[in-house]
Amino acid sequence: MHIKPSIKPLAMLFLLLVITGWFVFTPACCDAATAKEQYLNGNRAFRQLQKNPKKIQYRDNWMKCIDKFQNIFLTMPNDPWAPAAMYRSAQLYLDLYKLSYAPQDRKEAIDLLQRTTRKYPKSAYRNRALNLLASLKATVKPELKTAASTSVSSLSPAKNNAPVNGKTDQIPRKKSLKNKWKKKTKKIDTKSTPSSGPATTGSRDAVITDIRHWSNPSYTRVVIDIAKGRKFTHALLEKNPTLNKPMRLFLDIENSRLGKNIPKQTYINDHLLTQARAGQHTPHSVRVVIDIKSFDNYKVFSLNDPFRVVVDVWAAKPTSSVAANSQAPKKSLPPLPASPNKGIVQQLALGVKTIVIDPGHGGKDPGALGYQAGVQEKNVVLKIAKKLEKKMKSRLGCNIIMTRSTDKYLPLESRTAIANTRNADLFISLHCNAANDRNLTGVETYFLNLATDDDAVNVAARENATSRKNISDLEDILNGLMQNAKINESGRLATHVQDAICTGLSKKYKYIHNLGVKKAPFYVLLGATMPSILIETSFISNKRECRRLLNENYQNHLCDTIIDGVESYIKETTPIKY
Repeated sequence: MHIKPSIKPLAMLFLLLVITGWFVFTPACCDAATAKEQYLNGNRAFRQLQKNPKKIQYRDNWMKCIDKFQNIFLTMPNDPWAPAAMYRSAQLYLDLYKLSYAPQDRKEAIDLLQRTTRKYPKSAYRNRALNLLASLKATVKPELKTAASTSVSSLSPAKNNAPVNGKTDQIPRKKSLKNKWKKKTKKIDTKSTPSSGPATTGSRDAVITDIRHWSNPSYTRVVIDIAKGRKFTHALLEKNPTLNKPMRLFLDIENSRLGKNIPKQTYINDHLLTQARAGQHTPHSVRVVIDIKSFDNYKVFSLNDPFRVVVDVWAAKPTSSVAANSQAPKKSLPPLPASPNKGIVQQLALGVKTIVIDPGHGGKDPGALGYQAGVQEKNVVLKIAKKLEKKMKSRLGCNIIMTRSTDKYLPLESRTAIANTRNADLFISLHCNAANDRNLTGVETYFLNLATDDDAVNVAARENATSRKNISDLEDILNGLMQNAKINESGRLATHVQDAICTGLSKKYKYIHNLGVKKAPFYVLLGATMPSILIETSFISNKRECRRLLNENYQNHLCDTIIDGVESYIKETTPIKY
């Protein structure tokens, strides 16, 4: 008779792992855990970090703990544990400041504490936050109480004029610890983002060349174009009814001057902002003030080559009772086209009604040059995008918006802004890959995140038209921006599309090299509030793939496979209702 092996040894091993702390049960998805469970997990993680003298010297390990608490009040802001998580995040930032010596860490803590007092006035943590704020402000000399931050803001929705100073505000500690911290980990938020480095006194002032904006009822993007990279600070000023002053966000740009054609007032007048006012604040600095009607969250960051400062502002998410009214502005959009296959297509499109297709490059930006003379990426992807637009309308019955339908130049940040302001459900950017090694071939699909390998860094640097150094500097920006992006959904969409392209093309063509799904910080995807991907369709620098990219049949097959992937993604995320 066959006797089954006993499972008792396995059970004993499992119990031993639990008791010794080697195994801790956590839900498969952090969103599935309750706020209390996430809070306790965060505390456990920090206690473990405190016990490890080596790991505690690395900034990334601190941020992982802080992220656990921030995820609570970002995803469940109305949960009773949200104010506790916000207050705890501030405490961790203050502890981090004692090691990092970075003024931005202290400012992050102050921002979170002040936000706790405003957002949760009835919570017991309001008084705790006020008391801690009072103790922090007491350490700053009155003449130093000015609002300041670096070129990357924190995630906190409510900025303020918190006192921060790069030298006098630092907590004294041993020099050896300071040097050790510098060697162990990258010190963020204490340097300027511009690749050209900070401007010095007496250097030539950079010219503010333009102030641009895009908006819809729930989102506004303002971009300040600057001729050269410059340091800047920003802060939020509260509404002052006595002086009849609205809430306003100001940015001070060092070593700069206003261009001759820059208006003093740029009227925006949407649901969130009134206007942007620009003035020569000092002989060598420009102040831009954005008057605010209302907002829930905002982010300030900079991009390079050319240098510009981007301000993204978001409204509070509508409750279910007013959700229907919030869709009213969509009436101004083109009506959904009729589809020959109304049944299943309309059911598939329940969750995806608007898709933005973004043909890369354009105008003065040719993109990568092809193996064949005269072939330019901008023209190839535009032809593919136009075919994809027609096919998507026919098959999916969605509203399709093109960021460009002609050979015109379009800044990278404007492409995402178009998708955000048109309430797009998906964003697909089309590109052709290129490399110095003309033997390289393949298809790859990207979504926004830190680069996972050197090849991804090179691709991002080329598509961003910037340097590898600037790509690494984006890490600080992404730490905040990815909180507003649908990273997981973008990864799922990228996987569906990449698999469909390679599987479909392999049935008709030889030598289809699947390079897989990758992560990289693309400017064109920064700030997108919907699942967003960038497809490198093939290597235009390779002889065979360049010839294929110019072929009508290949273009049609490529479009069909992209739609196959999008359709597969929709089916998975929006089950068909029979």
